[in-house]
Amino acid sequence: MTFEEKPEGNGSLVDENQLDLGAKHQANGKPAASVRAKLPARQEAKAKCSLPRKSLSTYTWQEIQRHNQETDQWLVINRKVYDVTGWADRHPGGRLVLNHCAGEDATDVFRAMHPDPDIVRLYLKPLLIGELAPEEPNQERNKNSQLVEDFQELRRTLETLNMFNANLGFFFLHLAQVLILEALAWVIVWHFGSGWLITIFISFLLTVAQAQGSFLQHDTGHLCIFKKPKWNRLMQKFVMSHLKGISAKWWNNRHFQHHVKPNIYSKDPDIDVGPFFVIGDLQPVKYGKNKIKFINYEKQHLYFHVCESPGSHNPYHPISSKQTIDIAWVSTFYIRHFITFGPFYGIFGTMVLIYLVKLLESLWVENQDWFSSQVLTTCNVEQSFFNDWFTGHLNFQTEHHLFPTMPRHNYHKVAPLVKSLCAKHGLPYVNKPILKAFGDVIR
Repeated sequence: MTFEEKPEGNGSLVDENQLDLGAKHQANGKPAASVRAKLPARQEAKAKCSLPRKSLSTYTWQEIQRHNQETDQWLVINRKVYDVTGWADRHPGGRLVLNHCAGEDATDVFRAMHPDPDIVRLYLKPLLIGELAPEEPNQERNKNSQLVEDFQELRRTLETLNMFNANLGFFFLHLAQVLILEALAWVIVWHFGSGWLITIFISFLLTVAQAQGSFLQHDTGHLCIFKKPKWNRLMQKFVMSHLKGISAKWWNNRHFQHHVKPNIYSKDPDIDVGPFFVIGDLQPVKYGKNKIKFINYEKQHLYFHVCESPGSHNPYHPISSKQTIDIAWVSTFYIRHFITFGPFYGIFGTMVLIYLVKLLESLWVENQDWFSSQVLTTCNVEQSFFNDWFTGHLNFQTEHHLFPTMPRHNYHKVAPLVKSLCAKHGLPYVNKPILKAFGDVIR
């Protein structure tokens, strides 16, 4: 389902998952030294915070919603108004996530995407320009205020129940599974040779390993494993770049936008798949009016899985953006594969194997208030032992989008509460059998 965003703004979000704001945060709220700490930015923020402030100006929603352009961006968080225009290019989550929420209430998105908002508020203080006028509601008038309040109460309840605390054993068990599968694939090809049947079998093992790595990739990207951010960042580099061959910065930038505005064309990169595919109600009209045609779009369902996967994880991004550290980490993925499988398949054969596995993996996975926008643009796959393992607990897509920094082993505990809130406010809570979900994608 693809939604067209209304100019007044829906959802919300100031966002960023991976706080590289200068000094990193710890769970106890104290700053932890960053490997690449941007001390000047942090010192600048502290200096500005120490300056005496005049009484805050007050604004109406009508005034705030006019500041929704790339060169003029205001956000509202907990009734405070912030001008983030100058900060956007320095935002660790990328400038686009701020622009996507300009002129809107970003309270729930801000809370959803920042594991420790107390540290982030240090950077918000210099950007504070005012607050909502006393007669103004907490959110834009087109939003369901009771639903917003109910969702915020639900989040507070889940925090009290420690649903955002990670079980390290769960994550290391999945990491061990990935490493064992990759080692097993090498042992099999080393012992039995590189015949066609063996190649098909090890491709299957590597595909399972890559899929399980994708689930770990979400955990590291959303900083929900370790309490110390530096360990999360190191694990993120290892899982995303070494095990998956993906630039961590590239993934973060796209994935944060996806969580900010899921399935909203021009704001969610996951559905901006032109020029090879046109989807939803808006893209075909845009391409038709502009007479853009790169391929026979009436046949796009036949080549979707062939084209979608290799291009979905861009290995050239760190080179084009000159991300030296990402280049080094991604290089280890290809070096490891050439060392492991090169003696059996050669350089060309190893590259074919890598992209065959990515192709097979692609078959594996799939304006309103924050709660509504997440529920209406996601769907779950029914819970079972197999489905939980097969999808890495990301069969709970609704809960994952509502609480991206929650460890995925807690989603099944939260699901009944989310379903109850949907029922209270008349929102659909979609939960499909796994085969129907796959069939719906192809249909």
